Amino acid sequence: LEAIPTLRLREEPKRRVRWITQDEAARLLAELPPHVADMAKFSLATGLRLANVTGMTWSQVDLGRRTAWIHADQNKSKKDLVVPLNDNAVEVLRHRWGRHQEFVFDYAGRPIKRPDILTWQHACQRAGIADFRWHDLRHTWASWHVQAGTSLQTLMELGGWSSYEMVLRYAHLAGEQLHAAAANVVTLQLRGEK
Repeated sequence: LEAIPTLRLREEPKRRVRWITQDEAARLLAELPPHVADMAKFSLATGLRLANVTGMTWSQVDLGRRTAWIHADQNKSKKDLVVPLNDNAVEVLRHRWGRHQEFVFDYAGRPIKRPDILTWQHACQRAGIADFRWHDLRHTWASWHVQAGTSLQTLMELGGWSSYEMVLRYAHLAGEQLHAAAANVVTLQLRGEK
């Protein structure tokens, strides 16, 4: 070759962050069948991915310690993940207790592999929520955390992300915390003198 050819680089796609408000979440949960609503409520309470919710067994739950865990072979980051259970998560687990011997989430005695996509889409439509996928429950959980003041470092640990860059996409939602942090430094008052 006499000259190096010019190659146009493709833009890297921007990561999608779609989340809903607490009011929208309540409307969505009300439109879902009870077994799917339990799974969605648990996802909103823990931030777990769909596969971790559908595959969760009772052996991974300790209600006394209000903790669940995801084994490294079940986690996208290939690391064990301890999942602290808030009141909403514990409520779902107590509601599900005794329904299936092994799996936390079942329907008609069988473990749920994946919620029906049409059921999900119709529930979203009836709730007035557009362009919302199951994984967006995880984005919603993370967004709510940041808006409530959870630090990005803590969020990274809670969500089991392997890099800080993964949680930086939620940083723009921390407006109130940034204002509070800005007020930590008091500067000299500037006077307009003539």
